[in-house]
Amino acid sequence: MRQTGEVKLTEHRPIDTIDLLTLPAFAATMIWESRVLSRRTLREFGDLDDATPAALADPTPPADPLVPVGYDARDTRASLTMLAGNIVANLAVAGVVGALGRAVYKRRIVDLGVTKWSLPAAMIAWDLLYYWDHRWMHEVRLFWANHVTHHSSERYNLSTALRQPWSGILTSWVFLPMPLLGIPAHHVAKAGQLNLLYQYWIHTETIDRLPKPIEAVFNTPSHHRVHHGANPQYLDKNYGGILIVWDRLFGTFEPEVRRIRYGLTKNVDTFNPIRLAYHEFVDIARDVRRATGWRNKLGHVFRGPGWHPST
Repeated sequence: MRQTGEVKLTEHRPIDTIDLLTLPAFAATMIWESRVLSRRTLREFGDLDDATPAALADPTPPADPLVPVGYDARDTRASLTMLAGNIVANLAVAGVVGALGRAVYKRRIVDLGVTKWSLPAAMIAWDLLYYWDHRWMHEVRLFWANHVTHHSSERYNLSTALRQPWSGILTSWVFLPMPLLGIPAHHVAKAGQLNLLYQYWIHTETIDRLPKPIEAVFNTPSHHRVHHGANPQYLDKNYGGILIVWDRLFGTFEPEVRRIRYGLTKNVDTFNPIRLAYHEFVDIARDVRRATGWRNKLGHVFRGPGWHPST
């Protein structure tokens, strides 16, 4: 069960020990986090709803420290329901995605074999490809229609990590260079599992900034809070999975300097899992139906979220 970040399946593998420990660990850490937050001063939910874009983009660091938003029972239930649907959806397509990965592996252009370096190499390769997979999901509306589910919560806690989409097959092809380069299927699967499990703990407001050497290299709660922000300067930033160095290298890094308004620029205001999973697909279909000309129709599918014809 690869339940955090953006879930991808590369093969239909048996459940392992990590999988068996995952759900109890999620439950225990969410209970711990909720208790920690209950002893802290929390923000008033929606405190930034009326903030202007200029106020949200103010680069001056606030005088007050990190103040969490906290939990909401309806929001958490929605996230857990999305996780359950995600597991079912991924199991439904695992055979197809796995067969495609095996077909590519048979035509590999390099044979790395299984060595002590193949899993570390697989993890670095997955993390790099995950960066581009994640970035494209923000830059192509069809892919965003899948990923928007994960950004739909206006709160930020460990349960937010479990708010998973149901159409991850749309970008599973991004990871095919791994079997093409001869990385064994079980190492591809393990790299994806560990990468996505890493991303669970960074969905929290209980941890402020970490020491500078860690913040410089790794994705952290501070970096990922930025990614979930609707503040103008935070949009489409910090795509990394485990390493934040990809964002620094490709020009998408943004530090956390302002209190973050979580969620979408236009929130969907629902806890209904069906709407959370498919509302953007419905909106795409509506825009395509209304558009004139194939160029504009395709633009609503393959251009960025929010794109509209210039005329």
